[in-house]
Amino acid sequence: MSACNSIEEKLKIELDPSHLEVIDESYLHNVEPGKESHVRVVAVSEKFQDLNLVKRHQLIYSNIEEELSGPIHAITLHTFTSQEWKDKNKQAEASPDCLGGSKKEAK
Repeated sequence: MSACNSIEEKLKIELDPSHLEVIDESYLHNVEPGKESHVRVVAVSEKFQDLNLVKRHQLIYSNIEEELSGPIHAITLHTFTSQEWKDKNKQAEASPDCLGGSKKEAK
């Protein structure tokens, strides 16, 4: 199972989300083709109610430790309650552009 699929399955169980996107954004970075290393998660769950941003992220991290210690190099988390998601017009901010990493440093 791919790392993204594993993350998605674990978060579906833990968060019971009304909306969940787990997106492999590795192709936007200087990584070997086909390698899952950069992931973006957009999660909408009532389990985030009354949790600050740090606690929301900790909840996710605690469920995907295996992926974070293995193939995933970087993860971007967008966490919302249903009302927050509605207030954002059901859109999360785009991931920032890659700065080039080691490819840029080698020049």
